[in-house]
Amino acid sequence: MEKRFGKRDLIFLIVTAAVVLAVWGGFRLAGGSAGGQVEVTVDGEIYGIYSLNQEQEIPIEIDGEIQNVLQIRDHEADMVDADCPDRLCVDMKPISAEGETIVCLPHRVVAEVISSDEEAEFDTIAN
Repeated sequence: MEKRFGKRDLIFLIVTAAVVLAVWGGFRLAGGSAGGQVEVTVDGEIYGIYSLNQEQEIPIEIDGEIQNVLQIRDHEADMVDADCPDRLCVDMKPISAEGETIVCLPHRVVAEVISSDEEAEFDTIAN
């Protein structure tokens, strides 16, 4: 007996596609909101806070030498150069959403997108 593609198969495929699109859309909407600034820390101390709205290249100096270069372009921050042996931070994708980070372990450099408004720093307010 030969099985054919029937009406139930078509309905099943349409429902499955709708569920997949709904889940994908939910993740897309619930993802991190666009941040306004990138905070750069070196060895746990703040090196600088830079606006994602202003295109610039930030040389990150450690012990008087430029170790990393962070580039801000098109509202994204990207580590474009590093003199560490593995250069994994250079291979990371550009960041733009709040909470995203780029980490250079050998130099202990962390670039993290933060919110531009001060109220977003608080999770809750206690009375």
